[in-house]
Amino acid sequence: MLSLHGYGPSILQGTILTIELCLASLVVSMFLGIITALAKLSGTRVLSVPAQAYTTVIRGIPDLVLMLLIFYGGQVLINQIGPMAGYDEYIDINPFVAGISTIGFIFGAYMAETFRGAILAVPESQLEAGRAYGMSRIQVFIRVLLPQMVRHAIPGFGNNWLVLMKATALVSIIGLKDMVRMAGLAGGATRKPFTFYMAVAFIYLILTSISILVLNWLNDKYSVGFVKD
Repeated sequence: MLSLHGYGPSILQGTILTIELCLASLVVSMFLGIITALAKLSGTRVLSVPAQAYTTVIRGIPDLVLMLLIFYGGQVLINQIGPMAGYDEYIDINPFVAGISTIGFIFGAYMAETFRGAILAVPESQLEAGRAYGMSRIQVFIRVLLPQMVRHAIPGFGNNWLVLMKATALVSIIGLKDMVRMAGLAGGATRKPFTFYMAVAFIYLILTSISILVLNWLNDKYSVGFVKD
């Protein structure tokens, strides 16, 4: 990587942290997404109403506002609960953990809608056939529903992943030393912010391009045997 006035290693370190943040947040968002999607399709109001409220609220508020609310609000809540549990010292949330939790929670709502649409796209007759063979609900989900819903979920999943990746730039405001924050510090020290932010933009472009190639490969893999419209 170019030296970037001696700040190249720190930008590279921030890039690695950003990639780790992206992948960890993706895992959290996928878990929340599938749980929420199943809850919305359960037909039980106890499950579907909170799930609907979650997706509606999260998708209706800007990501930056949500990040500030969840990070600072969560910190206040934890420090209020601490004394009740007999812990009187101030609890400082780790920015990396906070970033994963916040981004994962936000994009869990978007993943939920993607997974819900993919589940609905699988013909009900396929699920009935699985049950007719004596499969349990878990077996039908793993062996019948999941493999077929993946094909329908990939386009929406890909869009969510690309937006999630770019949204990680927001975590710099909560103190995480990702590549955006490192670029800001380097730009302030050298008074050449354009140089460093251009480098960060180029890195994001590379990550996005690689992601698109992988997503296209997955789409082709799971589309084998299906006639494309």
